[in-house]
Amino acid sequence: MSEPSTTDAPASGWVRGLCWSAVALEGYDLVVLGVVLPVLLRDPSWGLTPASASLVATVGLVGVMVGALAVGPISDVVGRRRTLVVTVLVFSVLSLACAAAPGPLWLGVLRFLAGLGLGGVLPVALAMVAEHAPARRGNAATTIMMTGYHVGAVGASLLGIWLISRLGWPVMFALGAVPALVLVPLMLARLPRDVVRGTQSGRRAANPVRELFRAGYARSTIAFWLASFMGLLLVYGLNTWLPEIMRSAGYPLGAALALLLTLNVGAVIGLLVGGPVADRIGVRTATITWFALGAVFLALLSVRLPGLGIYAVVLLAGIFVFSAQVLVYAWVGRHYPAAARGSALGAASGVGRLGAISGPALGGALLAAGLAYPWGFYAFALVAALGALAVLGVGRSRVTDDAPAVPEPDRTAT
Repeated sequence: MSEPSTTDAPASGWVRGLCWSAVALEGYDLVVLGVVLPVLLRDPSWGLTPASASLVATVGLVGVMVGALAVGPISDVVGRRRTLVVTVLVFSVLSLACAAAPGPLWLGVLRFLAGLGLGGVLPVALAMVAEHAPARRGNAATTIMMTGYHVGAVGASLLGIWLISRLGWPVMFALGAVPALVLVPLMLARLPRDVVRGTQSGRRAANPVRELFRAGYARSTIAFWLASFMGLLLVYGLNTWLPEIMRSAGYPLGAALALLLTLNVGAVIGLLVGGPVADRIGVRTATITWFALGAVFLALLSVRLPGLGIYAVVLLAGIFVFSAQVLVYAWVGRHYPAAARGSALGAASGVGRLGAISGPALGGALLAAGLAYPWGFYAFALVAALGALAVLGVGRSRVTDDAPAVPEPDRTAT
């Protein structure tokens, strides 16, 4: 059975705009720690070491993982609108509190607590956009929304260059909280009430998490988790270590940093292109193709290319690698019924955060062993190939214009 369409043009526009803004704030807040850490590491009063700084960053990511796993199911029960407003408020208030942290211990505690809200923003925003996207443009709506993350991340970097030396590091955390003063009232005024919550019969699921393993969804759920793990391992691993890997290959620092910028420019291009392509050829075909092409271009980076060749390959790697992960989210949002959509997106995002933690660890281990170039790119290419294999395990689905997909029965499910 098809669910009723939840798409109304004015409401859909507000949903996409406000969810984009929330994701942009998430991108800002997740990157801001990396912006301020170089200052804190050189502040004698903090006594921060690279090891303790890494611990603070990791604890924050653990908070994001827990938040994603917990908040997705909550949104299936209490509704998307209310949950999104609360998550934005939580991470904004706690981001402001980080500005007053007296030392590493409190900064770590506050980053963990802020992560609970941050982790919840993405699955709820994805679910809302999936439920209110225009007909036949659901995948494009999802990928375009995710450009907000990169805008927020770039904004944090640019503001850090301009403001830290003038006003100090606390202002960076404060700026991450200020937009909530505008965003939350707009959400309360403009986000539509939840139209579809619960099962197709109109009742809420008693246990939305259980729905991920019932009615033929078990195999797909595991496949999505694996793909999300691989996708976020690539995103965080490459963003953390690409400059250092390129320096170990003999590129100067300026070129290495320019290549990181090129990678993220490719990510934005991929998000703008990937969704419309998925709407045209199908999200299953697009996701598998994106992971596979990502593997190809990552492997090509093991070759020292002349002139602009290296920039072209890095750009193409960014186009396919980064948007492959977002296509997984778009697919998840279309694959499950409304009763479990928030839970499915929260679980995929939460499990994927294990990959976000593993990616920097993998790159660091290869660098420490002196194997980062060229073997680091072979390792990342293998991860992308495994992502393609993982999504092959998702059951084929039937998608209507205004309803999530209904998967084929999974004979291995209980």
